[in-house]
Amino acid sequence: MQNKSNNNEDNLLWGVRNVGNVITVMTVTLAILIFGVWFMVSPKQEFSESENRQLALWPTYTFQSLKDGSYMSSIQKYLSDHFPARDQFMTLKTKAEVLMGKQEINNIYLAKDGYLIEAYDEPKQNEKIITQYGKLYQDITTDAKNNIKLMLVPTAVTVYNDKLPASAPDRGVLKQLETMNKIYEARPEMKRIDCYQGLLEAAQAEKTASEFTPLYYHTDHHWTTYGAYVAYREYCKAEGIEPLPEEAFTKTVVTDSFRGTVYSKLNDTTVPGEEITIYENPDNALTVDYTDSHEVTDTLYNRDYLEKKDKYSMFLNNLHPLIEITNETADSDKVMVLVKDSYANSIVPFLVNHYKKIYVFDTRYYRFGPASFINEHPEVTDVLVLYNMNTIDTDLGIGGIF
Repeated sequence: MQNKSNNNEDNLLWGVRNVGNVITVMTVTLAILIFGVWFMVSPKQEFSESENRQLALWPTYTFQSLKDGSYMSSIQKYLSDHFPARDQFMTLKTKAEVLMGKQEINNIYLAKDGYLIEAYDEPKQNEKIITQYGKLYQDITTDAKNNIKLMLVPTAVTVYNDKLPASAPDRGVLKQLETMNKIYEARPEMKRIDCYQGLLEAAQAEKTASEFTPLYYHTDHHWTTYGAYVAYREYCKAEGIEPLPEEAFTKTVVTDSFRGTVYSKLNDTTVPGEEITIYENPDNALTVDYTDSHEVTDTLYNRDYLEKKDKYSMFLNNLHPLIEITNETADSDKVMVLVKDSYANSIVPFLVNHYKKIYVFDTRYYRFGPASFINEHPEVTDVLVLYNMNTIDTDLGIGGIF
């Protein structure tokens, strides 16, 4: 009787386990099915406003792309970019990692004083960058060839290096400066405009000041307008120009809810918004011509962007291949060509005070090459090439810089 009872109990336990396994399999299968349907029917966006970038498209199949693995990689990228409730899952992931004590998440350091600072990846295309700068110099045939300047801008990971977590690989290692020096030394024909020392001195002054304006945003990879002003003073020093004092500008806080590109990589909703301040010289008489859209205005700012996530695009109205800026009250008749990334957008309000005309090129979108333009405009007296060090390696504009 005892054996029969044991057998019955074993059969019952086996049945319970079997039912449990079936329920588990059915639950997982149902979850996968629901998720799959959710993924298929959920609307697909082409642009992520929170991350300020184009989202991946479904890749076009070719035998070669399948063979070299790029087809499957592109599918993975598409699935990742269009994952349902992606922003919410990113927020949960970030909060969990913060609770675990992590100080680097998604290549972003959780630094002192509430700064989110991007880690630095050394460029893989140094030689290409150097070559493209050289082509620009070689292809210019006018007198502007003798007045080409290069400003490479270190980012917060260098200037605010002491704010990084003690365990950060970038702490105490200023690799950006090493890369900058390599590029500068390889292109001695371009005048070096080194803004690092000025930014560093301003960062040191912050430590003892009771009130100060930050040089970089807490939640974005760009420098602030004040950081650009500090670099402008270094530019003037190198060029023998008398810089305008800060008091000459009307400073306006246009938003206090800015959360930038670095914030978007974490999507931590507990991070507060921050201020954007613009500087305007009331004595300027500006005409700003966006040649691609044929829009003409009298301001360097498009405040419509303040109602959007991408508030930094307020500077110079976001992305344009060529912008022609004329200042009738500039203190000289000189004409500049500015070849740049988005860092330059917030230094232009200072440069316009010293140039009657500035042609601003975004070589990601300008098809004909700045050198050809300069040769067709012999009135151009100055050429400034300005790029920040964190995105210089991946900036598609480098390929069209000449």
